[in-house]
Amino acid sequence: MKQRKWLLIGVMAAFVVAFFAFDLGQLLSLENLSAQREDLEAYRDGNPLWTALLFFVIYTLVTALSLPAAAVLTLAGGAIFGLWQGLLLVSFASSIGATLAFLVSRFLLRDWVQEKYGNSLKSLNEGVRKDGGFYLFGLRLVPIFPFFLINLVMGLTPIKARTFYWVSQLGMLPGTIVYVNAGTQLGQIDSTAGLLSPGLIFSFILLGIFPLLARRLMDWIKARKVLADYDKPDRFDRNLIVIGAGSAGLVTSYIAAAVKAKVTLIERHKMGGDCLNTGCVPSKALLRSAKMAQYQRHGEQFGLKSAEPEVDFAAVMERIQKVIQEIEPHDSVERYTNLGVECITGTAEIVDPYRVRVDGQTLTTRNIVIATGARPFVPPIPGIEGVPYLTSDTVWSLREKPQRLLVLGGGPIGCELTQAFQRLGCDVTLLDMSPRIMPREDEDAAMVVQESFIAEGVNLCLNAKASGFGEDDQGHYLDYTRDGSGGGRVQFDKVLIATGRKANTEGLDLERFGIETNRNGTIVVNEFLQTRLPNILACGDVAGPYQFTHTAAHQAWYASVNALFGSFKRFKVDYRVIPWATFTDPEVARVGLNEQEAKEQGIPYEVTRYGIDDLDRAIADGVAEGFVKVLTVPGKDKILGVTIVGHHAGDLIAEYVTAMKYGIGLNKILGTIHIYPTLAESNKYVAGEWKRAHAPQKVLEWVEKLHAWRRGS
Repeated sequence: MKQRKWLLIGVMAAFVVAFFAFDLGQLLSLENLSAQREDLEAYRDGNPLWTALLFFVIYTLVTALSLPAAAVLTLAGGAIFGLWQGLLLVSFASSIGATLAFLVSRFLLRDWVQEKYGNSLKSLNEGVRKDGGFYLFGLRLVPIFPFFLINLVMGLTPIKARTFYWVSQLGMLPGTIVYVNAGTQLGQIDSTAGLLSPGLIFSFILLGIFPLLARRLMDWIKARKVLADYDKPDRFDRNLIVIGAGSAGLVTSYIAAAVKAKVTLIERHKMGGDCLNTGCVPSKALLRSAKMAQYQRHGEQFGLKSAEPEVDFAAVMERIQKVIQEIEPHDSVERYTNLGVECITGTAEIVDPYRVRVDGQTLTTRNIVIATGARPFVPPIPGIEGVPYLTSDTVWSLREKPQRLLVLGGGPIGCELTQAFQRLGCDVTLLDMSPRIMPREDEDAAMVVQESFIAEGVNLCLNAKASGFGEDDQGHYLDYTRDGSGGGRVQFDKVLIATGRKANTEGLDLERFGIETNRNGTIVVNEFLQTRLPNILACGDVAGPYQFTHTAAHQAWYASVNALFGSFKRFKVDYRVIPWATFTDPEVARVGLNEQEAKEQGIPYEVTRYGIDDLDRAIADGVAEGFVKVLTVPGKDKILGVTIVGHHAGDLIAEYVTAMKYGIGLNKILGTIHIYPTLAESNKYVAGEWKRAHAPQKVLEWVEKLHAWRRGS
């Protein structure tokens, strides 16, 4: 076997060496073929069969050896033989040559590749066995990758040779027609005026738009294939059904109604979703009360008498409900009904891609958008079933202040609630597996907040893994372990679980439709937010990858527009500039890359930093802490990412979100007038720090000499 492999390699190497050594590429160039066109046509007229056979053999060898001349030969086929004979010769020669290259790759390399990388390629192999022909057809029809590369790579997979041949023959046919037709027009050029012939112009237009048309055709074929098993109604009751009335669902249905589509919004619980009822709104109301209590403790900083606040915990929690009630009309059934959205309260069941059942009624629709959100993830810690734990969904029912509160999770939700309850008089312990809080942020940013927590009396139990809940004569407790340093026990009255969120997909029966979910439970969608079934889309927390209210609303535009108008034009979701903030005190806001992400991804960067403790307004307000940190392309003012730690960081970051969205660099931010005295000046000052570090020193030396000369020195 090895001898045969080496023999084949030797023969192929000889052909390739000869091709380049004798400069056969020049002989097969478009310029040479055009120059020899009359002689070739004369030879063809005298020896039609021999010419066709010779062309066929040359084309097959060039394709089999993956030599860089196939495109020119395709044009030559049209120029010498005309459209139909050229198409016949090129179509079969290219498919046979491609299959030979495929077989050579399989013979020489497949066993070695599969043996060495078999485990890594397991999912790829399964996919090829299942849908290899379809994906090969797509690659042939839409020339994303060079055809010779497809030949070699497919030879390493389990696809059958006969499948490879006929799919290649069929898939390359449309492109072959376009190229051969272009060749027939090239063969008719007799002068410069021929360059503007309608036939040639039309051929090149086909070359340009073919990939777009082919992609459309592939999308249509794929949609037909996956939807073929479902009964499509002759007419539809609605253009769109949206399941879930959180941020994503509300915006999706609002946009659909705004463009006059008939849309139905189904919600089984409360309009507004988590953000209004259990998330953003109540948490920010709680943080405001906690901050007012903290101001009272530190009144002396502002020339007032300090005093320990008398916290009416029940009143604080009732205020939160009043805030929710005041904002509630913005997301109400009445408002959305007036906007043109049909709102139904009930549990939605997806019957098939065209039908949704709710409360016994079956509704037909052209498209479905799943926007069912997410819920707190509760880890399976031993003994947790015996503990009346709280989550970010249920904590708002508290009316009696827990004296000892344990918070599990040092992410944004855990940190915000930890600080708020500590300021409201609870004795809070925050436990997390990471060595510091807020592990997604840069260490210098997280440490500012961590030091603030310690100063306020929060008990931090970090690098600790929960091992089990229990109860003794002192109440509930949690045991934890630490690698290499034993462990400990935390006593508590209430425990708040803040260890992340899990997508709400239960009850949707997605498995029945072959719709997959990611490891974290979110629905697998493509760049257009479509699931495996193209008329079922998902957006918001249930789709990820960012589980924020503002990204849910951002995705909603794409979901609505792609669902309603995707047959004409689809839009890829733009995740390039996603900001977020953790509303601790001080706040931490970010957009783009931070340092730890840049290092992990190997992206070169420069850091420019400005300390807010030097800012006039921050000093006057008594909030002189934190910093603005900007990552830029080395030597340039292009912004890669920004982290802001400080008072109102979530508001200050907006200027950088706009700058990154529209390609505005630090030079233009520096040249923009900022009101004095404001916190926003910190954005200008950090741009000034960057400018100072990149000042043209050589030019300044000459300017200094100029000034000295003008002084007569």
